[in-house]
Amino acid sequence: MPVVQVTLTEGRTPETIRSMISGVTQALVDSGVAPREAVRVLVTEIPTDHFAAGDVTITERHAAQAATTTPEEGQS
Repeated sequence: MPVVQVTLTEGRTPETIRSMISGVTQALVDSGVAPREAVRVLVTEIPTDHFAAGDVTITERHAAQAATTTPEEGQS
């Protein structure tokens, strides 16, 4: 019985996560690893302020990107 652990940052819709679970399951079935009923998929969602790369959290990275993005002049 294969167990697949997927870790993602929070923010995806339940429908997106459900679709991902189906895709992962189908990939294992299609590759002959196991029958559908034997596949287990575990999804863990991590807050963006609990996930960092290079000592910068995703929350911090998004804030920095937002601070450097300026609205186009004349746009309403």
